[in-house]
Amino acid sequence: MIIYYNINVNKKIPMGGIELLTQEQVLNALRKVYDPEIGRSIVDLDMVRNIQIEGDKVTIDINLIVKGCPLQDTIKKDAIEEVSKLEGVSEVIVNLGSMTEEERQNLARKLSGGRKPIFENTRVIVVGSGKGGVGKSTVAVNLAVGLARLGFKVGLLDADVLGFSVPRLLGIVDERPYALDEHTILPLERFGIKVISMGNFTDEDTPLIWRGPLLSGVLDQFFNDVYWGELDYLVLDLPPGTGDIPLTVMQKLPESKFVLVTTPQASASHVAGRIGYMAKKVNLEVIGIVENMSYFECPNCHQRYNIFGEGETEKLAQDLGTEILVKIPITVKVRELSDVGIPPALDDGPEGLPYIELAEKVVEKVRPIK
Repeated sequence: MIIYYNINVNKKIPMGGIELLTQEQVLNALRKVYDPEIGRSIVDLDMVRNIQIEGDKVTIDINLIVKGCPLQDTIKKDAIEEVSKLEGVSEVIVNLGSMTEEERQNLARKLSGGRKPIFENTRVIVVGSGKGGVGKSTVAVNLAVGLARLGFKVGLLDADVLGFSVPRLLGIVDERPYALDEHTILPLERFGIKVISMGNFTDEDTPLIWRGPLLSGVLDQFFNDVYWGELDYLVLDLPPGTGDIPLTVMQKLPESKFVLVTTPQASASHVAGRIGYMAKKVNLEVIGIVENMSYFECPNCHQRYNIFGEGETEKLAQDLGTEILVKIPITVKVRELSDVGIPPALDDGPEGLPYIELAEKVVEKVRPIK
């Protein structure tokens, strides 16, 4: 049951014999304001606590789910913008508070009650590699950002629990997800994508010395307890290699599609082939290969150098019955941007174009469910 304190939605405010706007009109305008982390209307989430109308001035009290929510300015701005569109409104004041613990628990139960089976209407794109150091996580992050830039609702799940690098690549190292209760975790949001990573639950430099069952437990929580909301695509960054975790993830998500990341040299492509074949054995479609660090182009003379060789990725694609989606060159700018948490896919320049091309090709091959 939703309770709006001091609100009588049928009450009209007379002024000089002229009927002005009603609280119901204001409430309907606020239905267009969404909590960015959950992706639902602040009215549906019981965040609107009071509406007061005095002539052409509207004052609204909104209780945030999390005190000090990093996206509170977005909620406030959107609320002011939507209510200001109403005829007769010249001033909108938004007061931000925070929910009580009881209200948060009620919200958690409400969200859990409406939760759908795991990724039921979401296309899952699993990004994997045969070995570490080939730029798999960089590709996964920038693929997610590229899909978001194309207008899709995107999530990014960092399943590389022990070797996480997603928080660094997105500039969210010191940010922590918020748990409404023990079964409802709100993912972080950055650059238009929702993100969950073990790196946001622990210090970046603290080694995690865990065995398989503990790792599987963390992934189960990421799958089942994170409130992702409505997503078109979920990009999943696998640990490298063909160990228990990649196999477990593939078996849990049999309808997902697989993108393989490798570098051009033979030692990398042969190892990459192992996880490609593993994906095929568990009936995951390998929709393509990303050849990372494909070549280096001299910024002065523009001559290309195939530092890691060439031709091996073409052989691998033929063996796996797939294609090379994109070849991404080695550039200093990509490394510089990644080190400071700015995905190159945000850039319309040459550094970002390969990732946008990759996102477009993934969409061509894997259309959203709805």
